[in-house]
Amino acid sequence: MTAIFALTSCTTPSKKPLQKRKPQVLLPAIPAKISRGNKKEPVLKVYISQTGKIETMPLEQYVMGTVAGEIKNDWPIEALKAQAILARSYVLNFVDTKKSKYDGADISTDFEEAQAWNPANINLRIRKAVNDTRGTVAIFNGKYIDAWFHSDAAGRTAMAKEGLNYKKPEPPYIESVKSNDSKDAPANIKNWTATFTKQDVLNALNKMGVNIKDFSSVTIGTKGGSGRTVNLNFDKTPVNAPDFRIAIGSEKMKSTMLDSVKYDGSNLLIKGRGFGHGVGMSQWGAYQMAKQGSKAKDIIMHYFKNLNIVKLW
Repeated sequence: MTAIFALTSCTTPSKKPLQKRKPQVLLPAIPAKISRGNKKEPVLKVYISQTGKIETMPLEQYVMGTVAGEIKNDWPIEALKAQAILARSYVLNFVDTKKSKYDGADISTDFEEAQAWNPANINLRIRKAVNDTRGTVAIFNGKYIDAWFHSDAAGRTAMAKEGLNYKKPEPPYIESVKSNDSKDAPANIKNWTATFTKQDVLNALNKMGVNIKDFSSVTIGTKGGSGRTVNLNFDKTPVNAPDFRIAIGSEKMKSTMLDSVKYDGSNLLIKGRGFGHGVGMSQWGAYQMAKQGSKAKDIIMHYFKNLNIVKLW
């Protein structure tokens, strides 16, 4: 913003406009193990889960594969750009703060460890989205953010503890916001039903390390600010819903935005809305914002707060 102060009189000459200096943004360092120098694109060692081999590739090449794996390649270009910025931020945060479970790799194409990766879906739109945002990342206080995203927020995003059972303090850039998720989203994302056998449930609880050998009822317990279920009660024992969703299958129990749970002694029937953990950017919300003319940075700044979006190379 520019502030102009003009002094005019017969004795005092007018002064030049005074400009307020923008606060200097502290840029994060590129992690040393992948850096090729200041303002140069890093190079990654990527474990390709599809082949079982490690490949060395420029970071932007990896980002193209993740954007193609995580979002449809015919979507509005600004939604693709927003996904590219978050994908790039994600990998830099991962390399900076985590270690791949695959020896010798900086990151992998294993979606359970990092992001989905599908280079076969790369087309001209995805190339443009990645090239147009080349080197652009989202940061907070000089650090790469946890660039969370999900498919469909069912109307409102979640805080990290609510949606992910996040163990650290709530990140200051995460907020719960209204999400105008597109009506073009598939019907089985907007509303879904999942049925699990009693043994499915017991296996999931065992996988979580929860000591429940039997149960006679399942009910929705506490809910978070966005309306998502935080705990499911198995009889009187509370079980974390986001962790249970991962254990029983996140593709089937699509979210924790639950409308009802019913247990008949043999099967557990769950009805819910949306797809994903609900934290950060909703992809179907980004789709709708882009269709309505929002730019990639506007989309990201809607779903996160207090960020800086900067270009590193």
